[in-house]
Amino acid sequence: MVFGLPSLRIKGFYLAIATLAAQFFLVWLFEKWAWLYNFNASGAIQVPNVKMFGVWVAGPQAASVTQYYVVLGIVTLLTIVAINLTRGNLGRTWKATRDMDIAAELIGINLLRSKLTAFAVSSYIIGVSGALFVFLWRGAAEPNLFDIPLSFRVLFIVIIGGLGSILGNYMGAILIVALPVVLNILPGWLGLDIESATIEHLNIMIVGALIIFFLIIEPHGLARLWALIREKLIIWPFPH
Repeated sequence: MVFGLPSLRIKGFYLAIATLAAQFFLVWLFEKWAWLYNFNASGAIQVPNVKMFGVWVAGPQAASVTQYYVVLGIVTLLTIVAINLTRGNLGRTWKATRDMDIAAELIGINLLRSKLTAFAVSSYIIGVSGALFVFLWRGAAEPNLFDIPLSFRVLFIVIIGGLGSILGNYMGAILIVALPVVLNILPGWLGLDIESATIEHLNIMIVGALIIFFLIIEPHGLARLWALIREKLIIWPFPH
């Protein structure tokens, strides 16, 4: 909520870049304040073995399949909560503030409360995802794990998927995660011999081109494209 205060003066991608400034401060804080990493000499926190309902869900003894289903369950639950929030009074307040904050203020919406609650809820959800990232995937927590490239990947997911869309964020995440996998498999299917370094460069170039495309052609991202395709399919084969 503290780092959400700049949202009262700036918005859009400028706000996204401004909030990235918080990361530099937090990484420095996690490196300098030993209490945050249990005074460990390595500066990292190792994930212990965690058992729930008689099953190991985190730590070295946990099975990957178990961790996958735990993540899937938590993501499903948070998705349902987010959808219901956006359909309620609070979500309508957020949408009004997002679309035109001046008009929202004129009809009686408290912009300070609206913007800070949006930051609080979204920060809580991303905090849960960070905990899942550490406990159920990487197995350790250290400041450099949450670096700027990771933040940019999340930002790219939002840009490509579509701002203000839950479905769009899923689409953007699938594209960002699946694209390197497809680029590694596709040359083998086509009988082409391409070095891994070249594939990595292609991945970066494609993502950059997609970001430029969506920023210029379709700012609402994949979610808007999917909505247009769905509308066309509903009325097909009739033009009206």
